[in-house]
Amino acid sequence: MPNQWTGKGNPYTRSEVLERLNDTISKGEAIIAAGAGTGISAKFIEKGGADLIIIYNSGRFRMMGHGSTAGMMAYGDANAVAMEIGEYEVLPVVEEVPVICGVHATDPRRRMWHWLGKVKDMGFSGVNNFPTHTIIDGHFRGVLEETGMSVQKEYEMVALGRKMDLFSIVYVGSPEEAVEMAKAGADAIIAHVGTTVGGSIGVTNAVASWDDTIKRTQDIIDAANTVRKDILFLCHGGPINTPEDAARVIDKTDCVGFVGASSLERMGVEASLTSLTREFKSISLKRKN
Repeated sequence: MPNQWTGKGNPYTRSEVLERLNDTISKGEAIIAAGAGTGISAKFIEKGGADLIIIYNSGRFRMMGHGSTAGMMAYGDANAVAMEIGEYEVLPVVEEVPVICGVHATDPRRRMWHWLGKVKDMGFSGVNNFPTHTIIDGHFRGVLEETGMSVQKEYEMVALGRKMDLFSIVYVGSPEEAVEMAKAGADAIIAHVGTTVGGSIGVTNAVASWDDTIKRTQDIIDAANTVRKDILFLCHGGPINTPEDAARVIDKTDCVGFVGASSLERMGVEASLTSLTREFKSISLKRKN
């Protein structure tokens, strides 16, 4: 379905994004959303047929060769980085796919209504809650909750985005968070089961088992469904790394799609560059007398 506007990087309304995604489902196809940290990644992810492109600060660190978790640390202004990637790299090259902006909703320096206005004006079609407190636990999570940087700020950002006609696709790590995001009006919920395995900078030890991954994903879905029945559910992280992995979770849960960041962008670059370089290095010299 073509955009009602013409030219590159023009935004969709919330209802237009939902119409596109539901059209994908009606064709019997899974929704594939992909994180992009560079313009060239976004350009060729779109050519591959992705349904959504999501921009967040971790993409920049990922494409610098660092772990995506760097996006959770104080290594820069997460909101400014996402906006910069969108403005100068991704939005100018994406032809038609809706582009979603990662928003660090708990940043106490931002007036969120003002920031979301900028996100919308830039040409993004929706918002995502990254960096997100939903993947932080333990004592540090408790400190954040008690000192004014609560995950509640993320719920409020999603509710505000809905009022501003921005599509929302959000990470949650628990059924309780799924319920709150459903109440806030999230259009799509991503069941995040941990940092992605594999590759040069993926985790190897802190990974959920397959049984736990499938159970946690379905528990999140079931919880959100107690609030609303119109939410789209996607899976992400942990052992879900390949197309076969994503298909396994989609087959065993009520997910209708997959969100790939490291598993699409980083893995693709690592594999293709290594393979192509090896092909060039296989060239042998024939000495001339």
